[in-house]
Amino acid sequence: QVQLVESGGGLVQPGGSLRLSCAASGRIFSINVMGWLRQAPGKQRELVASITSTGSTDYADSVKGRFTISRDSTKNTVYLQMNSLKPEDTAVYYCNADLRVTNMAPPSRYWGQGTQVTVSE
Repeated sequence: QVQLVESGGGLVQPGGSLRLSCAASGRIFSINVMGWLRQAPGKQRELVASITSTGSTDYADSVKGRFTISRDSTKNTVYLQMNSLKPEDTAVYYCNADLRVTNMAPPSRYWGQGTQVTVSE
């Protein structure tokens, strides 16, 4: 069984920083893409950033230059460094991973439980 566990959310003032972590554990053969998405109240879930196994990254326009995604493949962990936070970054942040549990299994997407990020005075 595969689990993704996020940590690092919380309350921060505008202009502040937070670092989110998401660790995948369980029966994992390989992980391809790992990513972060967020969902604000009343809005659809949106992609924030993603990173492939080779280190290629992609960011939403709204976070470019402020957020940085990285991963430690030895720990099956993905990080999201968030700087210059704005109130509009307030949302529940979810991580996901496209991974194989064996070398014969097709890739499947797994999700974390979400962590709240609130940017407010």
